[in-house]
Amino acid sequence: MAVLTILRYPDPRLHQVAAPVTEFDDALRRLVQDMAETMYAAPGIGLAATQVDVHRRVIVIDVSEDKSALQVFVNPEIVASSDDRKVYEEGCLSVPGVYDEVERPDRVTVRAFDAHGVPFTLEADGLLAVCLQHEIDHLNGRVFVQYLSRLKQGRIRTRLLKSDREAA
Repeated sequence: MAVLTILRYPDPRLHQVAAPVTEFDDALRRLVQDMAETMYAAPGIGLAATQVDVHRRVIVIDVSEDKSALQVFVNPEIVASSDDRKVYEEGCLSVPGVYDEVERPDRVTVRAFDAHGVPFTLEADGLLAVCLQHEIDHLNGRVFVQYLSRLKQGRIRTRLLKSDREAA
């Protein structure tokens, strides 16, 4: 297993739409393991393959307190969402140090495959529902800051670019 490099906003590769997974092989399972290790090391509660510059529809999530409940979603799609909406404070491993409120459906139903190609459907609410929507957005080339005002987006972009220059 390996810790992968996480792309940082405003890297244009974060806006690339991920392709569906067609082969459920050892390479896919190795990617899932590497993504999980990367997510836990960051530390985070969710990671999309897009964030590690692999443009395939793969997500890993673990919202448990003790990081013992890894969930894998391959080719996930939201098939239903509630009319009830809630505002949650979101952050992102690709946008380090930035947290802001985003309004999303409170409950979603997601259809996906596991790393072995077994299909499943999951109904989620609360934090898991937010995380699923956030990570599926990544697979569709969308970063959570795009839900914010243009002014906030510009400030975030400027701050992160400045931080990258100072680190170089």
